[in-house]
Amino acid sequence: MRTTVEISDEQRARLLALAAARGEKGFSKLVQEALDLYLEEIEGAERGARIERALASIGSVSDEVAERMSRVSREIRESWR
Repeated sequence: MRTTVEISDEQRARLLALAAARGEKGFSKLVQEALDLYLEEIEGAERGARIERALASIGSVSDEVAERMSRVSREIRESWR
C-alpha cells in the first residue's frame, strides 16, 4: 500500500544511503522493516507490562478468598463429570 509520510531531509538521506549499501534503489523496504521491528517491540512491551501486573498481583488475595476460589473451582470441575 502506498502512503505519504513526512520525514526529515536527514532521515531521507540516511535511508537512501542504507538502501544503496544494500543494493536497493529506494528505501520502502527499509521503512517496512523498521515499522515491523517497532511494532513488535511495542507489542512485546505491552505484553511484558501485562505479565508484570499479573505477577505483582501474586499474594494480593487473602488466604480465605484463595481457599474459597479453590473450593468453588473444585466443585465446578466435579459437576462437569
